[in-house]
Parts: sequence; C-alpha cells; structure tokens
Amino acid sequence: MDLVLKILVGFGVGTLIGMTGLGGGVLLLPILIFGLGVPAIRAVGSDALFNFVTKIGASIVHLRKGTVKRKVVLALAAGSVPGSFLGVTFLAHLRTKYGLGVNHFITVAVGVLLICIPTFLFFQKKIEDSVASHPPTARSFLGMSVIGLVAGFLVGMTSVGSGSIVMMLLLLFYSFHPRVMVGTDIVHALILTGFTSMMHFHYHNVDTRLAASLLIGSIPGGLVGSYLSTRVPVPWLRRILCAVLLATGARMLLA
Repeated sequence: MDLVLKILVGFGVGTLIGMTGLGGGVLLLPILIFGLGVPAIRAVGSDALFNFVTKIGASIVHLRKGTVKRKVVLALAAGSVPGSFLGVTFLAHLRTKYGLGVNHFITVAVGVLLICIPTFLFFQKKIEDSVASHPPTARSFLGMSVIGLVAGFLVGMTSVGSGSIVMMLLLLFYSFHPRVMVGTDIVHALILTGFTSMMHFHYHNVDTRLAASLLIGSIPGGLVGSYLSTRVPVPWLRRILCAVLLATGARMLLA
C-alpha cells in the first residue's frame, strides 16, 4: 500500500509538471516532508535524484533541437557545481553538529523558497516583457557563474530551484527566445541535479526505493499532463498552484 501511495504521488506530481511546467522540486518536496513524513534531509536527496532522472529526456530533446546555449550552461555550471558541493557539505556539517535539528533547518529554508519562487512566478510574464534582449558579454558570463553559485548552494541544501531560481536570475542579464531559455535552463538543471544527487549519495541522504517509486508514477503522469495542457486553463492552474505553494511555504515557516 505504501508503494502504491508513492507511485500515485509521483503520478500526480508528474501530471502537474506536464500541465504547468512547474519544477518537480517545488511541487514534490513539501509532499514528501508533510504528506509522506520523509525526514527532510532524506527528502532533499531523494528529490534531487528524482529531478535529475526526469530531466534526462527533455535535455536530450532540447540538445537535438539546438535550443540550448551551451556557453551559458557552462557558465552557470562553473558556479552551480561548487555551489552544490558547498550546500550539501554544509548540510552534512549541520547534521554532525545538531543531529536531527538539520531537518528543521531544511524545512525553514524550503519554506522561504516556497514563498519566493511562487511570488516570482506570479510576475514572471511582466518581468520577461520588461527585459530587453541583448548579446552576452564577458561580464554577464561572470554574473551567470555567480547565479550558478547561489542556485547551486540552494539546490544542494533544499533540491528546490534548479530551474526556477536560475531562470528568474538569468532574466537579469539577457533574454533569448523562450524555447532557448527553457532548453538552456533544463540542460543546466540536469548537470546541477546530477551532481547534487551524487553528493547526497555520498552522505547517504538518498532513498533509492522512494525515488524509483515516484519515477514509476511520474513518467506516465508527465505524458498525461502534457496531453491535458492543451485542454485545461493552464494559467489559472499555475496561479492556483502558486497560491497553494505560498500557503505551504508559510506553513513550513511556522512548523
């Protein structure tokens, strides 16, 4: 029965990802912690692995279609990989020093992100419309590495934000065609979540059975969600989900 529940959770999250394009981390992590009662640090490691596997197929498609700015991916990864190393190592330090208290720290950190990310998503369209597209410079590539460093540290600690935070900050530098922005973001997230997963494996923070159960459900869920995305009012669904995430973030801060 427990296995069936995890598969159903994966199916539901996969469906929502396919319908709305929202990241798996921001949707799944609160469910793992509050719904399934998974310890926060193990939920983070398992979620990172889940996010990595779910991005493999989309990354291959975008690379084949040429909708990826490889230099941008490398600039982001130059910061995000060491950032992730620092984030996961920091969690390991907190667990050594405070024991189970690390789970409370993660819950608070995720709560803050669940307030920040949906707030950005509410205004994403306005931000995109107000940003003028301009060619990259050496300075902007350096800025992207700094973005990667910040995002990597946060993903290492929470597994949340490998896509949404990077996309939000990337808009500060320059904007490409939406498909290129998405493709570049997904391929970078693949690298970031892959490295983060390996780090969490090293510290025994990954429940492979949990991740596998979620993936069994999420793969068909993603197909269903993609099918439904043209048949439901997606903008309204995204707004509702953002409101729910904001409320969840506030709940996690008060826990």
